[in-house]
Amino acid sequence: MLWGIVVVLVAFWLLGFSLHIAGGLIHLLLVLAIAVAVYNFAMNRDARQ
Repeated sequence: MLWGIVVVLVAFWLLGFSLHIAGGLIHLLLVLAIAVAVYNFAMNRDARQ
């Protein structure tokens, strides 16, 4: 589920970046997507140990 959110946020970022829509908001979405991906990766590593 989290990876789906990451994909959607990155897609919105690419769309906004290419069409110059909501400049600051798009970069905030990218940072949020990266934070969710890192959190998901960290939680999966902890669960395996």
